[in-house]
Amino acid sequence: MVLLEQELLCRLIMEMLLIVWVELFMSNTMSAEEERLWNIVRTNSLDFNSWTALIEETEKVAENNILKIRKVYDAFLAEFPLCYGYWKKYADHEANLGSVDKVVEVYERAIQGVTYSVEIWLHYCMFAISTYGDPDTVRRFFERGLAYVGTDYLSSSLWDKYIEYEYMQQEWGRLALIYTRILENPNQQLDRYFNSFKELAGNRPLSELKSAEEAAAAAGTSSEAGDQVNEGEVQPDAADQSPKPVSAGLTEAEELEKYIGIREEMYKKAKEFDSKIIGFETAIRRPYFHVRPLNVAELENWHNYLDFMEREGDLNKVVKLYERCLIACANYPEYWIRYVLSMEASGNLDLANNALARATQVFVKRQPEIHIFSARFKEQSGDIPGARAAYQLVHSEISPGLLEAIIKHANMEHRLGNLEDAFSLYEQAIAIEKGKEHSQTLPMLFAQYSRFVYLVSGNAEKAREIIVEALEHVQLSKPLLEALIHFESIQSLPKQIDYLDSLVVKFIVPNPENPNVASVAEREELSSIFLEFINLFGGTESIKKAEDRHAKLFLPHRSTSELKKRHADDYLASDKTKIAKSYSSVPSPAQSLMGAYPSAQTQWSAGYGVQPQAWPPATQAQGQQQWTPGYTQQQAAYSAYGGYGSSYTNPQLPATTTQTTAYAAYPPTYSAQQTFPPQSYAQPTAATAAAPVPAQQSASAAQAYYGTYY
Repeated sequence: MVLLEQELLCRLIMEMLLIVWVELFMSNTMSAEEERLWNIVRTNSLDFNSWTALIEETEKVAENNILKIRKVYDAFLAEFPLCYGYWKKYADHEANLGSVDKVVEVYERAIQGVTYSVEIWLHYCMFAISTYGDPDTVRRFFERGLAYVGTDYLSSSLWDKYIEYEYMQQEWGRLALIYTRILENPNQQLDRYFNSFKELAGNRPLSELKSAEEAAAAAGTSSEAGDQVNEGEVQPDAADQSPKPVSAGLTEAEELEKYIGIREEMYKKAKEFDSKIIGFETAIRRPYFHVRPLNVAELENWHNYLDFMEREGDLNKVVKLYERCLIACANYPEYWIRYVLSMEASGNLDLANNALARATQVFVKRQPEIHIFSARFKEQSGDIPGARAAYQLVHSEISPGLLEAIIKHANMEHRLGNLEDAFSLYEQAIAIEKGKEHSQTLPMLFAQYSRFVYLVSGNAEKAREIIVEALEHVQLSKPLLEALIHFESIQSLPKQIDYLDSLVVKFIVPNPENPNVASVAEREELSSIFLEFINLFGGTESIKKAEDRHAKLFLPHRSTSELKKRHADDYLASDKTKIAKSYSSVPSPAQSLMGAYPSAQTQWSAGYGVQPQAWPPATQAQGQQQWTPGYTQQQAAYSAYGGYGSSYTNPQLPATTTQTTAYAAYPPTYSAQQTFPPQSYAQPTAATAAAPVPAQQSASAAQAYYGTYY
């Protein structure tokens, strides 16, 4: 008997294992199209169109193979958790198998991924209505959703479903309370709701509309207390709150008028606020998430709307508007950065960390800007290991060789007193770029490293060695020659004028044996920079040589350009104007020559007047004048990241705003807030030596540098 039971048990286990094996085999068996699409999304997980094609193909061939369905939806929604429609489709697949628990599991993941979506809460509540017979259970689903999206300007679909449900239950008191809550806040359908409320109040006895608390309070009110009217405010997003009793000793008609009057005052107040935001709301053309870029006007509208709400000072409204914004603008790091800064300014660091975690781990995790900001934010918060990890992620995975990340990481290490580590960052980056063919970053890395060494250590010899090494390893370029001219300009006399002149000639003079990829504009600009240098430190012969060369190379080009412009102007002018211009537009020889190389100071200032991290000015003792700072090409590389928050004034929000609903953090390690509900996300499955710089000069230069360039 025991042997028979053991045999049956073994047979049962084997059958179960066979079923599991068959399911796994079926889930891993793909059509040729499935395999092709999986390869595409594995290579580029942000290819939205390939993902949707893969889902469509999988649904077509999978039939009832839920394992295959789960695999593709889990992978897709890990990358795009804001696509509420696909969460709904996923839940429908689970529902087709009759597994209520699995449907609930999918919807719970959905509301973690897109917490502030009216649509996903609507679908979840509709599922609850069709699944659960207990009205209190269904109401709990509605109340959970309304705690997040009940004040959303476009939340009418969810409120309508709640009203419809309570109407079916014939719960007139609850229905009246729902209308009361709606009338507290602006809503796209606010007028309709107020009219519906008045219709309800006119068709049902007041005793049916009052909540149990109101009825009990009214019944127990004495005649003396009845003379005192208490019109307490209704608290939104809380089902157990209701208006306080109206008054005692009134006729039924007077009491009804009073009852409606209280709600009408709420409605008028909401309409007043509605008039302030209606322009912003109507400008929102796409409130949902999509991978297609938003137009400039809509992006600007979100900024303006956020500015307005921050000035209002209601933290609850500010947070909810940011969360709405970050559904439509989830792919834009600037809005995540702004959200973090706003929460930091209001003293809500947990909310700031929550937003930063979602940005860096899910929504804009492949954009270097957010990780560089994260590093700065963590450094300021005292999390140095976290800051280093953010920079390292950029160096190794997100954008290897990104100049801005290297510069800011090295600057941080210098601030921390780790100068050798800062030098090592540059050296490692240079070594990597040397291994690349035609690296565009390498010349700027050498120039930046040389400047960094000189500014932070005052070691002019090492700074010169870096530039000389660069000249040996890379093709002559404008940034590199600028760096050398700048460096030479702040060194002690005598200057290496002949050496610089030979390098400039090699760069600006066309040579078939040594082709230069630089444009005419770049060569002319560098020649103008050298002209200013030579006018400061050269002799009359060297100045004449450089000026003649500049005129010969660039005067014909400039004259031709001006002639073309004049011809275009003449074509559009009248005959009389043509005759006048034929005399007035002919430049004198001196004017033409000056036009060939305009005032070097003007040229220099126009191209370099606002550049970051400049060489320090020379001292008066050296007989030199201050050199205007900067590099044009380097500015193009990192000017957009000069400082976060420069575009937005950190709003000073009140830290004592009333908080009503729970807000658990993401990831789970963050502590919970009392202000807002939880939101988290499922993670994916799938030369010659120069005189040393005086210490005082070096220190002041470094201070000026870091004051400008963080």
